[in-house]
Amino acid sequence: MTVLMDTDSWLRAAGGGLLIGLAAALMIIFNGRIAGVSGTLGGLLLDPAPSERRWRSLFLGGMVLGALLLTTVVTSLPPAQLQTGWLGMAAAGLIVGYGTRMGSGCTSGHGVCGIARLSPRSIVATLTFMAFGVATVFVIRHLSGAAA
Repeated sequence: MTVLMDTDSWLRAAGGGLLIGLAAALMIIFNGRIAGVSGTLGGLLLDPAPSERRWRSLFLGGMVLGALLLTTVVTSLPPAQLQTGWLGMAAAGLIVGYGTRMGSGCTSGHGVCGIARLSPRSIVATLTFMAFGVATVFVIRHLSGAAA
């Protein structure tokens, strides 16, 4: 299977990566916090310390508003296509949320912020995420008979 990329898609990917890195760096520099999404959401929902609510709400709200703004301004984006219904999405979200609590963070926290800080726990976690992702794709595409 050949993947064709238009000439500027790598620029968009690099620009997105730079923005994520910049946001993570600014978060730790100005707020002293790691920009991990699951930890931010978990802290807001499960441990709502009054002094933490404002920045957590603004961080998460900014992500939602940013996505809404992008889809409003850039009308050429393809529509999202769910591979399951809303019940399946809710179940998947709960499973992922449970896993991120067990793993002390999510891929964004470990992969972007933890590796940048040279955290051994984050390096191991990210290698584990990636290895299981590769193994899952291999099993689904090559061993299960399902065409992806």
